[in-house]
Parts: sequence; structure tokens; C-alpha cells
Amino acid sequence: MAAPSGQIATPVADRAAAPSAPAPAARAPASTEPPRAPLTVPQTVWAGRAAYHRPPRKPEPQKLGPFTKAQWAGAVIIGGGGLLFAAALAVVFVRAFLSLDVMQDFLVTYPGEYHLPEGAPVGFPAWLGWQHFFNVFLMVLIIRSGLTIRTEKRPSVFWTPKNNPKGKTSLTIWFHQSLDILWLVNGVVFLALLFVTGQWMRIVPTSWDVIPNALSAALQYVSLDWPTENGWVNYNSLQQLAYFSTVFIAAPLAAITGYRMSGLWPKKNARLSAAYPIDWARKVHFPVMLFFVVFIFIHVALVLATGALRNLNHMYAAQGSVDGVAYADNWTGFWMFFASLVVIAAAWVAARPLVLAPIARLFGNVSGR
Repeated sequence: MAAPSGQIATPVADRAAAPSAPAPAARAPASTEPPRAPLTVPQTVWAGRAAYHRPPRKPEPQKLGPFTKAQWAGAVIIGGGGLLFAAALAVVFVRAFLSLDVMQDFLVTYPGEYHLPEGAPVGFPAWLGWQHFFNVFLMVLIIRSGLTIRTEKRPSVFWTPKNNPKGKTSLTIWFHQSLDILWLVNGVVFLALLFVTGQWMRIVPTSWDVIPNALSAALQYVSLDWPTENGWVNYNSLQQLAYFSTVFIAAPLAAITGYRMSGLWPKKNARLSAAYPIDWARKVHFPVMLFFVVFIFIHVALVLATGALRNLNHMYAAQGSVDGVAYADNWTGFWMFFASLVVIAAAWVAARPLVLAPIARLFGNVSGR
């Protein structure tokens, strides 16, 4: 059909496709509430300062690791109290256990130590005291530098070998690895003298009786009725196992894992690196360091608690007795021990870039960031 005059014909499809005009938005209904009436009495309450001025937000408490200082203090107090309570229960239980007839017979059969082989040396030679000092000196600095490496995110001083410009590393890592080398040299000398002089028989078990005797010594320690010992002649079996584990198990593990993580490892040998992944070394190296820390703490505590003057004279002054009765209880060993602590403390304070950099320059180049 033709469109009326004045109109343009539009196809049906076009009309269908054309969008429809949007419907006007609905108006919100007007409020029907009357305006608020003015107050009929004078205003007596006014908005205070808080309505216009907000106090600044308190800063977040500083955290040391996962906890704040207050949380750490609470954890130490609660944890320490719990440990003391558990220790008291252990002492009561073990003392009751050892009072049984069967355990009394066990203590008579296994008093905590067994006789050493014929020809075992008696006493401590002077070289053992010096080796002991060097070992403690190096171990303390190794632990200090190792913990610094774990917490040092952006080193400020670096060391580079003279013959290998690509071997750049932080000064802390250089210091740690240098101490490791000195510690290994000291350990090799110690082992050589240990076997040459026969002192190895004091720390290497030579009888299966070491196991029940070590158990006996441990029970006596826990009961606070400590075993009678004469370290100048013979260690008890628990001491012997502890020293053996430290010298022949923990120390080699520390050396092997430390070498894998050091710059001395042949990184270009892909087959060797795949056979001994660095992640394995890292997972073992840190627990071994914790073992040394725990061993040093317990060792020093027992040395001071089981006759400090006598024990310090044995190790530092090489003074003791052959008959096991007349001990040297003078103050010589104590003052030598005190002097060694002063030297270790001075080295701890001096182990910083200002002092280490001139020494490191003798073996390489030192640079800043």
C-alpha cells in the first residue's frame, strides 16, 4: 500500500530493527514528612572537639619476626614457665623410677661409664687446650657470620677474587667461608694429634657398654643426682657419645654442606650438581648449626655446674690428678678461660666491614654497592 502524502515509506524490517526510545526514569516519590520544627528551648549541648578533629591513628607495633616485643616477652614467660613445670615433673618421675629395685641394680651394673682400653692416656695435654680454644673462637664467629648471612638482605660491601672477577660475593660470605677454612685446618690438626697421642680412646666408643651406661648417666642427670665423674681420667658414656657425635658426625656434615654452598663448588659440573642438589645442603646445614649451638650451651652449663674450677683447670691449664682424688682447684684455669672469653668478645665486636675490609683486600678486591 502506498504511503500517505508527505510520509516516507519505511520497510517493516527496518522498523523492527530500530531501537525503541528509552522509557523516562521513574521519579522518586517526594518526601511527605513536614520540615523539622525549630527548637523551643535554648541549645545547651554542643558538639565537642571529637566531632571535628580525629586523633591520629596509633602506629602499628614493631614486629621481630612473626611477633611483637610484648608477644615475644609473653611467649618467653609462658614457655619458660611451662618448661620449668615439665622439668620439675621429669625430675620427680625419674627419681621415683630410679628408686625401684630393678633400677638400683641397673645403676650398680652400669654406673654411667666403662673402663677404657689398656694404654689409654690420662689427663689433657697442653695442645688439646689450645685446640679447644681455637675451636670455640672460630665456632662462635662462624655462627655469628652465618646468622648475619641469613638476615642480610642487601649487603653493602663486596669481595671479589683477584683472579676471578665473576666470583663477586658479599664481604660477610667471604668472612664466613674464610673462617670455615681455618676451622677445617684446625680440625685436621686436632684429628691428627688425637690419633697420634691416643686421646681418641677418650671420645670414641670402644665397647657396646657405652649404650646402657649413657642411658644410666642421662637418668642420673635428669634426677639431679649427677653421676660421679673424673674427666681427667675418663668421660662418662653420655659425654663420650656427645663428643663423638660432634667431632665425627656434626663437623663433617657442616663441612660437606658448607662446601656445597660455597663459591669453591664446581658449578660448571652439571652432573655433580644434579647428584648433590644445593637445596639438600641448605636443609642440612642450618640444623647442624643449631646442633652446635645447643651443644655449646649444654656443654658450658655442665662444665660450670659440675665443678667449674676443676673442669676449667683440666681443659685450659692442663692441671689435674692421676689418682682421681686430689683435683687442682686453683683459679689458673678460670682466669685463662676468662681471658679467652675477652678475646672472643673482642673478635665478635670487631667482625664488621670497617675491620674486615683491610684484611679482605690482602686476598682480593673490596668494593661497595
